[in-house]
Order: sequence, then structure tokens, then C-alpha cells
Amino acid sequence: MPPINDPKTIRRILDECRTIAVVGLSSKSTRPSHGVAAYMQRAGYRIIPVNPNEIEVLGENAYASLVEVPEKIDLVDIFRRSEEAGAAVDQAIAIGAKGMWLQEGVIDDAAAQRALDAGLLVVMDRCWLKEHARRNM
Repeated sequence: MPPINDPKTIRRILDECRTIAVVGLSSKSTRPSHGVAAYMQRAGYRIIPVNPNEIEVLGENAYASLVEVPEKIDLVDIFRRSEEAGAAVDQAIAIGAKGMWLQEGVIDDAAAQRALDAGLLVVMDRCWLKEHARRNM
């Protein structure tokens, strides 16, 4: 498995992971999670909101947890505090996601290692939007 934040990993995620569960996605347009997910959606990715405090975000039904999502998820994008990210990573492993992406400022080395050990593609402390925009410049 490539290491965390490997450029090849980022490229594979952007190319292959089309259905993205966004953990912590907020309906508030001022939140970073909303802006990044809206960008993903405009770029042609399928967004699935995962937030127990939401019913619908960006026109998509929201789910309280990853295990409740009724379809296959390619990537789990995590917008949670670092100390809360591990639970989402463990759920990503349990549902068989291809990869996990911890957004800028979200750092959990132990959870990232668990994901690598389970065979997931792993990006940590990076912004999905910035990486996608940089690649498509």
C-alpha cells in the first residue's frame, strides 16, 4: 500500500472514487464542509451527507452514520475534530470503503495506520478541493 498522502494515492482517489460520503457535512453554507462538498458535487462526484444533525444537504438525504448508508461508498471524507475522526475511520473500514480522506487540520495517526493496515487509500491533513483544483489547473 502506498504511504499516507502519496501523490499516486491522491490521484487514484480523485480518479476512481466517485461516490463520497462526507462525514460532518453541514447544511450551513458558511461551513468548510458545505463548500467542499458543493464543489465535489459540481465536479461530478456523488455526495452522501453523513451527519446525525441533518436530514438533507445539497439535495441529498443525510444519514446518521456510515453504516446506515444503503449504497456502496468509495471514499469517506472526514470533517470532524481529530479526536472524533477515529470512529469514522473505523466505520469506513467496516463498510469496505476504498479510501479515507481526513481534511486539513484533521490528524489521527493511529486511525490512519488502521486504515492503511486494512488496505484503504489514505490522505490526511489535506483539502480535497485544493488537491482537485490543483490537479485540474
